[in-house]
Amino acid sequence: MPESETTAATDTATAIGAVPGVPECPPPVPGLGEPSPGSLAYSLTLPAGPASPSVAQEIAELVLDVHEVERLIDPALEVVRELVTYACRFSGEGADVHLALRQREDTLRVTVYDTHAAHPQPRLAALCAERRRSALTRTPVVVSAHRGAWGFRAAECPGVGTWTWATLVDTDRSRAA
Repeated sequence: MPESETTAATDTATAIGAVPGVPECPPPVPGLGEPSPGSLAYSLTLPAGPASPSVAQEIAELVLDVHEVERLIDPALEVVRELVTYACRFSGEGADVHLALRQREDTLRVTVYDTHAAHPQPRLAALCAERRRSALTRTPVVVSAHRGAWGFRAAECPGVGTWTWATLVDTDRSRAA
């Protein structure tokens, strides 16, 4: 590089350089340590499409692995895949579904949001609730085997969607506590 270009590049870097009084990197977050089961809290938005269950499962596997949630990885991945598959089916085309993973103490919680709103007519609401229950074949079995619970409820704002959740308890950790 000719000297004139080097000087111009240096002048540009100096002009763009650090702003006085502003640190070059943000300060570290207090108490932010290495990933652990107790610091697991992630949310993800996915399109309600055919690839989303696989994508959700892959991301969940990575998150659970990084946070060393070894004993719950397989059952959690089964629940994630089924809940996201089911949320995609209950959401309209072009809608989003939301997946959240959170662990506190010995319990992992998987929550999925779909855009299918609760029905105001009791008969339709009951039929829809039964359809939701029957759509999940593996989740109740997996949850029961891990001393958890599962269910669904309308989102806080009427007419905007439904939350489906499942918990899995790390039985080895809960016995040790």
